[in-house]
Amino acid sequence: MSTATENRESVLDRYERDGYVILRDVIDADLIAEASDHVDWLEKQHPDVRPEQLGHTFLRDDPFWVRLVSDDRLLDIAETFVGPNLALFASHYISKPPFTGQPVLWHQDSAFWPLDPMEVVTLWLAVDHSTPDNGCVRLVPGSHTMEIAEMRANIDVESVLGQEIAVAVDESDAVDIVLRPGDVEVHHPNIVHGSNANTSPNRRCGLTIRYIPTTTRILDDEQPYPSAFWLRGDTGVNTYQPVPSYEAGRHFPFRDSAAWS
Repeated sequence: MSTATENRESVLDRYERDGYVILRDVIDADLIAEASDHVDWLEKQHPDVRPEQLGHTFLRDDPFWVRLVSDDRLLDIAETFVGPNLALFASHYISKPPFTGQPVLWHQDSAFWPLDPMEVVTLWLAVDHSTPDNGCVRLVPGSHTMEIAEMRANIDVESVLGQEIAVAVDESDAVDIVLRPGDVEVHHPNIVHGSNANTSPNRRCGLTIRYIPTTTRILDDEQPYPSAFWLRGDTGVNTYQPVPSYEAGRHFPFRDSAAWS
């Protein structure tokens, strides 16, 4: 169900209990098709970057990416969890190519992020079908109540982060987050999660979108932060990137590009 048809209190109750919630059919097929083409375009623009690493530093000069994370359907979901005054902290495509897509080792997002306070919500938008075979997200329900654990390097496995949580994770407690294109999984910054390698013939791509209330401060020497965009309500405590204007031939072409020129 989408938040338009599902009771807000029910969604929040499940999020507070489990640390995550799945919302179905949030984004229409046409926009998801554009997002899929956008990933292919980004890979051609950045051939030296693994497709799992198409991260936030590319966002500030990408009108389609900003258009996508600004979509009101996504902002309405984020508002449910962090309130009406919204900014973007970061966004990454994690696109695992067929057969060679790298795993994401167990971790908590909050261990990495320069945010004060740690008020943030992640929306994981499925661009492709996401299944156990192609390396879907796995998470441990209820683990968001843990303290933030230390991270440690892991060079034994080629992985997206190169690190893993420094405490034991009972994988028998984990659940697979199976999604269709256009579905959204929402999770807490402290939840323990990861994903396996993609050994299937099918790409597995998702877009992570990290929304913060504008009262959460981004503590980083680079100001404005590369992917900090004001999106809704009061501007709050941070400085923000200017919204990029679309230029034909320079940027990814998309259906609504005229509104971004």
